[in-house]
Amino acid sequence: MKLLIVVLVAAALAVPLFMTYALLWDRQEQSRTARATITQGWGGPQVVTGPVLVIPYSEDVTETVVQNGRSVETVRRVTRDIFLSPRAQKVETVLSPQRKHKSIYTSNLYEGAMQGTATFALPADAARSGYDPARMDFARAELHFGVADPRGLQSATRVIAGGNTLLTRPGGKLGNTNNSGFFAFADWDGQAPLDVTWSYGLRGSETLSFVPRGGNSEWHVRSTWPHPSFSGSFLPNASKVGDEGFDATFAVSDLALGQELLTRDNAGPPMVGNGIAPMPPVTAEYGGNRGGPAMAATVGLVEPVDLYSRIDRSVKYGFLIIGFTFLAFFMFDVVAGASVSAPEYLLTGAGLVLFFVLLLAFSEVIGFAAAYAVASVAIIGLVTSYSAAVLKSWGRARVIGALLVGLYALLFVLLNLEAWSLLIGSVLVFLALAGVMYATRNVDWQGLDRTAEAG
Repeated sequence: MKLLIVVLVAAALAVPLFMTYALLWDRQEQSRTARATITQGWGGPQVVTGPVLVIPYSEDVTETVVQNGRSVETVRRVTRDIFLSPRAQKVETVLSPQRKHKSIYTSNLYEGAMQGTATFALPADAARSGYDPARMDFARAELHFGVADPRGLQSATRVIAGGNTLLTRPGGKLGNTNNSGFFAFADWDGQAPLDVTWSYGLRGSETLSFVPRGGNSEWHVRSTWPHPSFSGSFLPNASKVGDEGFDATFAVSDLALGQELLTRDNAGPPMVGNGIAPMPPVTAEYGGNRGGPAMAATVGLVEPVDLYSRIDRSVKYGFLIIGFTFLAFFMFDVVAGASVSAPEYLLTGAGLVLFFVLLLAFSEVIGFAAAYAVASVAIIGLVTSYSAAVLKSWGRARVIGALLVGLYALLFVLLNLEAWSLLIGSVLVFLALAGVMYATRNVDWQGLDRTAEAG
């Protein structure tokens, strides 16, 4: 009966643990909202691409219409855009990180200096691929640069094509950046290769993603931020990360992209997510993109410690701490003869659950490590003092206190050694079970039942 009561009280504590989960989720949402507010006037996570030449292309379309009850085929000339990617391009990016605060929340922002060179030329086999150069209207060709959040574009935009400085205008036709960015009218006849030099300033937050287009794309990015995250479809071919910042180089060929230089398809946004504002899915709403999602290389300015994910993981170990503490109380009850009632188990469990609430509250203000120390010291002191009254002995209370010190120290280690957490946890449970078996090896459980019945 005593064991059943302990199990029921432990199960009842699942309710406040789940409420702690809900509180953690709510604080995460508030953090996202605050960080989104910070970036409203600055620029969100950025996805950039380009330059890409957009050329009007005329072609005949055969349609079947019904006239006087008969099906008649008609030929109609339509003009669509085709997209010519550079034969080769090199992009240089320098990110200058900044931190902006709103109340207790912080967002990582950056100012980016973007510059690059690109060379355009019609593929020699364009006609064989179904493109007739005679139907390309080069006089109306446009040079497009894609930027996902144009709020981050700065005024220092410079584009030189064929030795001429071009006037840039807002707008875009590149679906992989949601058809936003800027463009310029290109003065090119489609004969000799067109060399383009460009530069612009860009503001953004959290992540910067580069969508490579062309035969060979090389992206060199560097920053003083010491904790980068490299993700996306491509990883750096070479990178250096240190306390003074990082330096990374990406090299992507057309074979890796699986994309020809000249296409009719307008590729959709890459599936880039940063935990705040993921890119929208590829749908007709975003320009009727037919080329599927684009591939991108992503650099993130991340924090070395993800506060909420570590607290989330710590809450998952809540039952482990409660279980071991209740087990110690139960052993004192059965083996040492101390009488522990259900309310006393419940109050002790409430204190152990309160640890995670304190950890969350203090972490947002003083950081995870300091908050962990404050919360663990407070709860260990509270439960140890209460145990002295419940177990009628400071000696037994010191055992409970030592157990909690070991559990919280072990939990901190588990949170920092994610890859080894399962192994360490399973070994700990094995040792605990072995300890209980050893401590209760001489207990006459049937005798305890007869004593209870006699009483």
